[in-house]
Amino acid sequence: MAATIVQYLGTGRRKTSVARVFLRPGKGEIKVNNRAFENYFPTESTRAVVRQALAATETTDKFDLVILAHGGGVAGQAGACRLGISRALVEFNAELRSRLKKLGFLTRDPRQHERKKYGQKGARKRFQFSKR
Repeated sequence: MAATIVQYLGTGRRKTSVARVFLRPGKGEIKVNNRAFENYFPTESTRAVVRQALAATETTDKFDLVILAHGGGVAGQAGACRLGISRALVEFNAELRSRLKKLGFLTRDPRQHERKKYGQKGARKRFQFSKR
C-alpha cells in the first residue's frame, strides 16, 4: 500500500502569472518548476516577496514548497507565489488567516496590463499636440 503524502494546495495569480503551490511538511526547501529557488528568482527582492508569508507566520523551516509557476514575468510570478503560499497556509491552519489578511497577503492584486489604444502612443500617453 502506497503512503499518502500530506500536502496543502494554494493557487495564486498576479498580472498574467499563475502559481500552484504545494506545501509539504519538511525543513524549508523551496523548488520552483523543478529548479532551485535561488536560480529561478535571480534577485533578492523577488525572493523576499515569495518568503514574506512564511516569515509572517514563522513557518519558514517547517515546510517544503513545490511551486509550479507559469505566465508573466519574474515579478508577477513572485506575487503569484506569495498569494499561493498564503492560501496554502490558511488551508493548513485557519488560525493564520487573520494575520495574513491584516498584512494583505490574501488579497488578489487586480491590476492588469492596459491595452494600447489607436491614435495614441500607448495605453494612456498621447502623441505630442501641435497647435500650428
